[in-house]
Amino acid sequence: MMEKLRNPKNVKTISLIVAAIFVIGCFTLAMSAGGFGSAVASAASSESAIGVVNYQVLVSQSPRLEQIRSDMQKAIADTRKEFDSNSQNMNEEEKERYYKQLQERLANKEKDLMDPLLKDINDTIKKIADKKGLKVVVDKATVVYGGTDITDEVAKALQNPKK
Repeated sequence: MMEKLRNPKNVKTISLIVAAIFVIGCFTLAMSAGGFGSAVASAASSESAIGVVNYQVLVSQSPRLEQIRSDMQKAIADTRKEFDSNSQNMNEEEKERYYKQLQERLANKEKDLMDPLLKDINDTIKKIADKKGLKVVVDKATVVYGGTDITDEVAKALQNPKK
């Protein structure tokens, strides 16, 4: 019997088996201590804990978007007039630098106009997600399968903000 244990091939096999049992034991202990098994089971059993929304639809259907577009078109027209009048005596390098400054100003204006709308959309998504017991809401474009689609409810709530 001892000679069988001294055989290098048998020693290697026994060592691999002991190592495999050790790794499996550690893995099982880590999973049970970390609560991973219960988290996977609860996530699998409750697909509704994840919500999805089509963010582009919510932005495009917002009643405030038309006013934002109108304000941006006016800002663009005003900026063009400003550029035309102020850049007449500038060389090409100065014009380019001035143009970039105006572009940056327009980008800031757009951000200032869009931020309140995006905040309202996010707040409405959170309110509906909380009401439905959703733990996570992601953009529908990033989801391959599953999730509870709340886009229509959010859009209705945005159309009628008093509810």
